[in-house]
Amino acid sequence: MSNANFVDYVKIFCRSGKGGSGSAHLLRDKLTRKGGPDGGDGGRGGHVILKGNDQFWTLLHLKYRKHVFASNGDGGGSSLKTGASGGDSYIEVPLGTVARDAETNEIIFEITGHDEEKILISGGRGGLGNDHFKSSTHQTPRYAQPGEPGQEGWFILELKLLADVGLVGFPNAGKSTLLSAMSAAKPKIADYPFTTLVPNLGIVKYRDDRSFVMADIPGIIEGASEGKGLGHRFLRHIERNSMLLFMVPADSKEIKDEYQVLLKELEKYNPELLDKQRLLVITKSDLLDEELKEEISSDLPAIRYHFISSVANLGLVTLNDIIWTMLTS
Repeated sequence: MSNANFVDYVKIFCRSGKGGSGSAHLLRDKLTRKGGPDGGDGGRGGHVILKGNDQFWTLLHLKYRKHVFASNGDGGGSSLKTGASGGDSYIEVPLGTVARDAETNEIIFEITGHDEEKILISGGRGGLGNDHFKSSTHQTPRYAQPGEPGQEGWFILELKLLADVGLVGFPNAGKSTLLSAMSAAKPKIADYPFTTLVPNLGIVKYRDDRSFVMADIPGIIEGASEGKGLGHRFLRHIERNSMLLFMVPADSKEIKDEYQVLLKELEKYNPELLDKQRLLVITKSDLLDEELKEEISSDLPAIRYHFISSVANLGLVTLNDIIWTMLTS
């Protein structure tokens, strides 16, 4: 997926339909000169509805669709006929999309299931016809209720990728290489920082036709939670991961310090991220002999860890087992 095609944040203006007016019609036909009220109710205005679609991975299709309007309801008719409801306007979104009020930034709801539908903004109710207002003392009301106006406002749609495992690390920690080695995903890989500019998803096959989804999140740097680098833009995608895989290269000066910086940035962004299961993976371990591994192990933080090399295919099978055990425990 190219950088231009990955859109995870859009702001749109939505307006629901106005409710139709009730009818103030009085019964008149060749047999009845002065009949009672028979005005029908107005139809409701159309809703603006978000609908989940598991074939969508981005909000790109909404990038240039800034205005979404639903249609108005029809007015009521004679013979107690209710007006037609206004047509609903559907917005299909990928799973993991969160809807917010643009003015208050309050979360309205999120879409997590295929074909799941939630009303973003409701249409106005149709007005009552004059038949509702008749009484023993007022048998021919000549008025009806107008329909309620529709609602309108700006809304933010924000995509948070749904994945079982999120890869967390500094630029060039080997996240994209690991995703490529363990799944069929083909992320861009090169030996310079910020090679990954958009999140990448890969399905990792496990034993007996089982699988889990792994997400490669663009590299985090110190200060990412304050908006530095690319981290602030993509930290939201980590919120939907079941577990976090912290990746630090074996040739780092201080593996423990790098891990603590990553942990600190996640905590600043959202302290609830620290409640997720964590696994520390030391990459590029083909550079190490057993003596060096023991020396490094003695100075690692108190967290489960594992040595791997994606290029040399070292420790990947065991990593698969560890991840599956953690996901299913």
